Amino acid sequence: MQVLRNPPSGWPCLVLNADFRPLSYYPLSLWPWQEVVKAVFQDRVDVVSTYDKVVRSPSVEIVLPSVVSLKQYVEQDRSPAFTRFNLFLRDSFSCQYCSTGSDLTFDHLIPRSKGGRTTWENIVTACAPCNLKKGGRTPREAGMIPARYPHRPTMFELQHQGRRFPPHYLHESWLDYLYWDIELEP
Repeated sequence: MQVLRNPPSGWPCLVLNADFRPLSYYPLSLWPWQEVVKAVFQDRVDVVSTYDKVVRSPSVEIVLPSVVSLKQYVEQDRSPAFTRFNLFLRDSFSCQYCSTGSDLTFDHLIPRSKGGRTTWENIVTACAPCNLKKGGRTPREAGMIPARYPHRPTMFELQHQGRRFPPHYLHESWLDYLYWDIELEP
């Protein structure tokens, strides 16, 4: 991971909840500068830190924010949406049968052909070769037991998982609000 002293391209802004924790870690809660400027003028956010870049309109001049916090707290304890991304995040972006991290799909433990449903509790991440090998059989029938059995994750669990995957770059103004072990480059 690289810590940037100069702003990343596009001037993104780290968005924090009202309690000064990121809304999400993976993907990192970043807004484009245009959305942030709009939120500042709508009084939805407080500016915590800025870049050294100024944008101007005919009547207004604003220093671009690098970190903002929401004025209204967004609850984080809601159930996460069942999406391919959240499923892969829950399963650490690895096949639950062979541990590879490439060519990922998802697998129904109880196959749909046998009445299995597409739910958190019946789906695991699988690579395409393992998914094909298992076919329309149950894990027991196929002799393929997943490393972890599926479950409905909480938002906190997904946030915790997301911390395992820091982005390729961070701006130095974001570091006080992120909880990765980061070494600054000289």
